[in-house]
Amino acid sequence: MDSSTWSPGTAATAAPLAPSDRIRNAADISVIVVYFVVVMVVGLWAMFSTNRGTVGGFFLAGRSMVWWPIGASLFASNIGSGHFVGLAGTGAAAGIATGGFEWNALVLVVVLGWVFVPIYIKAGVVTMPEYLRKRFGGKRIQIYLSILSLLLYIFTKISADIFSGAIFINMAVGLDLYLAIFLLLAITGLYTITGGLAAVIYTDTLQTVIMLVGSFILMGFAFQEVGGYEAFVTKYMKAIPTMVSDGNITVKEECYTPRADSFHIFRDPLKGDLPWPGLIFGLSILALWYWCTDQVIVQRCLSAKNMSHVKAGCTLCGYLKLLPMFLMVMPGMISRILYTEKVACVLPSECKKYCGTEVGCTNIAYPTLVVELMPNGLRGLMLSVMMASLMSSLTSIFNSASTLFTMDIYTKVRKRASEKELMIAGRVFILALIGVSIAWVPIVQTAQSGQLFDYIQSITSYLGPPIAAVFLLAIFCKRVNEQGAFWALIIGFLIGISRMLTEFSYGTGTCMKPSDCPTIICGVHYLYFAIILFVISIIITLVVSLLTKPIPDVHLYRLCWSLRNSKEERIDLDAGEEDIPEAPEETFEIGLGETGTISRQS
Repeated sequence: MDSSTWSPGTAATAAPLAPSDRIRNAADISVIVVYFVVVMVVGLWAMFSTNRGTVGGFFLAGRSMVWWPIGASLFASNIGSGHFVGLAGTGAAAGIATGGFEWNALVLVVVLGWVFVPIYIKAGVVTMPEYLRKRFGGKRIQIYLSILSLLLYIFTKISADIFSGAIFINMAVGLDLYLAIFLLLAITGLYTITGGLAAVIYTDTLQTVIMLVGSFILMGFAFQEVGGYEAFVTKYMKAIPTMVSDGNITVKEECYTPRADSFHIFRDPLKGDLPWPGLIFGLSILALWYWCTDQVIVQRCLSAKNMSHVKAGCTLCGYLKLLPMFLMVMPGMISRILYTEKVACVLPSECKKYCGTEVGCTNIAYPTLVVELMPNGLRGLMLSVMMASLMSSLTSIFNSASTLFTMDIYTKVRKRASEKELMIAGRVFILALIGVSIAWVPIVQTAQSGQLFDYIQSITSYLGPPIAAVFLLAIFCKRVNEQGAFWALIIGFLIGISRMLTEFSYGTGTCMKPSDCPTIICGVHYLYFAIILFVISIIITLVVSLLTKPIPDVHLYRLCWSLRNSKEERIDLDAGEEDIPEAPEETFEIGLGETGTISRQS
């Protein structure tokens, strides 16, 4: 396509396929059926070939994983359909800077493998709240962090992934949004509830291959359609919708014109939509929380045979994180070029017509590209890719949330629970989690001007920094104690939740209708807010810790960096709290190979 003859929105003039016709052909249906059969076969094979009858077998895959499924599972757990929809949507709206979110992970995933996981393994823990209990003693931090982690899963992961996957199915197949959600969850929940972590990791590996193959093919089609990279850069800056006034409303020019800095990753620190100090420092704080302290990610590393496999898996994941800029962000921008009127709509009436929400339609950038651009058969493959990304991240979250609930909350309520009871409790909890997440979907749909990825990152910025601060100090500053950590978590949470609730009560606003939220609260960019919250949390932790008694070294051997190689016997801070008879070994112990055993404590 010659750029000299191209004008914005020309590709959008072709009559769209009716929803019922989009995927009703033998090639697409065959590909989708084959995909689901293969995934279920791999899941069932993993289910029956691994030991699921113990807590260690179900939650840690028997500690038998090698590096390549770990690396693939780390990537697949992270890249959900929220990334395909959210990254592409934010790319369509604002250019390439959002790809910086992905590249930031390159450093932090290495820090995970070389710094954090060795400490977790030497501590002998299954969950992240369990590590904080061993490090600080007491139960209140462990229970608090478990509950907060589960809330974060609902707000930022499960609901966002469910919503984005359902958008895709709704566009491609014409199914009702909530019927699509129900079908997805039924299939996903089936092998998570029955198969445990081994089934999740092996299916993740298969999903990663499918995801990469399908999205590479779509990227090739998209760049070919737009005329190559140089034409892509030129045409993106001219992708302006023609419908900018309907008589009652005339939209300001800056609301529908591509940003002048669309092809800059590092943007103005004051006026930029993603200011560069926030992208470097604020985002590193969020990445520290996500990659180094989040149960979903760390649990994959804890399932490894040994540290060499952990490090190799983290390195593989780091290389894979280079790809989303090219596989998701740029295709999203191309979708704006090809389908300008639909993807870049600004009039509420137009947006409502195209995607059912008045705040903007950038979230449909990637699904539109798939439905309109791909030939029969390949369209079915791409729908399978979206299902792969959705299901891989959801299964990972369900398994990890189940682990958190069972090991850190349920065992406090039922101290003498049998192994069988723990397995049932974990599986029932997944069903409850699904119900709450579906109820949150309507809020996800309208937040952050309809830009899904910005919504996910903003919620993380309000709730994640205190957790990152406490884990960082727990590992690198042995002087930090329970009182300091607890008050930093509580005060940090109150500050973050205040900003979050205020923003939601006023609404995040759009370019056309800015929010009425007071500038002193909502005027601070969410990435800057993350930096401020992180610093406040660190100060509170250090000040309260220095004003209270230190923890003797005998309780800290192999729990913090300076004592990581000590050979002395550690006396756990909560050892004196044990108030139930010691359980038989086969009931409560989880074999961890070379690193000793993990015993379930109340």
